[in-house]
Amino acid sequence: MGNETSVAAAFEPLVRAALGPEPAVRFEFWDGSSIESGNAGTMRVRSRDALSHMVWAPGELGLARAYVAGNVDLDGDIFTMLRSLQSTASDDAHLGLGATWKAVDAARRLGALSHRPKPPPEEAQPRRGPVHTKRRDAAAISHHYDVGNDFYRLVLGPSMTYSCARFVTEDSTLENAQEAKHDLICRKLGLADRTGMRLLDVGCGWGSMAMHAASVYGAQVVGVTISGEQADLARKRVHDAGLSANVEIRLSDYRDLPGEQFDAISSIGMFEHVGTKRAAEYFDTLRALLRPEGRLLNHAISSPGGSTMRSRSFIGRYVFPDGELIDVGEVALAMQRAGFEVRDVEALREHYALTLRDWVANLESAWDQAVSLVGEGRARIWRLYMAASALGFEDGGLGIHQVLGVVPTAQGNSGMPATRRAWG
Repeated sequence: MGNETSVAAAFEPLVRAALGPEPAVRFEFWDGSSIESGNAGTMRVRSRDALSHMVWAPGELGLARAYVAGNVDLDGDIFTMLRSLQSTASDDAHLGLGATWKAVDAARRLGALSHRPKPPPEEAQPRRGPVHTKRRDAAAISHHYDVGNDFYRLVLGPSMTYSCARFVTEDSTLENAQEAKHDLICRKLGLADRTGMRLLDVGCGWGSMAMHAASVYGAQVVGVTISGEQADLARKRVHDAGLSANVEIRLSDYRDLPGEQFDAISSIGMFEHVGTKRAAEYFDTLRALLRPEGRLLNHAISSPGGSTMRSRSFIGRYVFPDGELIDVGEVALAMQRAGFEVRDVEALREHYALTLRDWVANLESAWDQAVSLVGEGRARIWRLYMAASALGFEDGGLGIHQVLGVVPTAQGNSGMPATRRAWG
């Protein structure tokens, strides 16, 4: 194909309009033509289907479909590529209606409009209707978590903990950092004050927090999850650790625990699935489960001003259907309205960036094994989602906070220590 009719020649004006006159990455197309530019890596557009995805679903969703389907590759350090693309696109984008029509015309001339490719099978297709019903939440959780415990073990490492770690020292391993996070939460909840305190771990994952609380502090723990695969493995891990007398794992929704009473509640990486409209119900429900002077630790990703994972976004379709990130100020307000007294707020976003970089390294170092476990499309989703999230925590677009609340007695007694020294 001559240069005058090459794919690169057809799309170079659009690429430079979108990413500035000197894009940070090199582009290579299926006909062998290329747009030579920056040295941050190479984006390989492998087939016409990539353009078809992007024309039929303009914007983020179309590009996500092309990447998940394997029609687009990112060759190079994924963190450097994403940061470079983000920087040039945000600073120098000049796309308008004219550029969009040029893109459609170029796609037509290259045969990319001849058919409409189906979305990759990994894409969630949530039905219309109210979000965060028990049935819909169960489907959303299953989409994300029921992809195979072996895959999660590969990505998360031996700790099997899918939430932000806490890197206390520069030489902390991921496993050390996850243990430090669990211990911090236990101490914030006052589990060190006396043996046998009853803890509810909402969204207990594979049981790591429950096991730490039971083995280190002698807590009696009920862990609840609505992921069947999580519950099965969590029970096995509890049994193998000899903690069955202290830890009960239930396949249950947090809304199905009426009448029970707990001394403390941990909610780690769960609140992102609750949503603004259900936040009051969530905290009201947990408040009713706590005895006077009982504490709640809500550990959740946040976003300044709040953000919904839109149905046409990469995250909304492929990672967290119906997910929502709530401003930490709104979280604190909702807790107080439910009857909690907010006693401490701690930000850990830099720690989550480090955590995600470790998870990406785990995935990339065992890429072939990951693909054999969940397929290439799912592995691609996780690589992109974790790398992009790490950058979000680094630049402050994403945050994560631990918000500690207590239920005071009628006389105002909180049972809280006088200072934070109790948990360091």
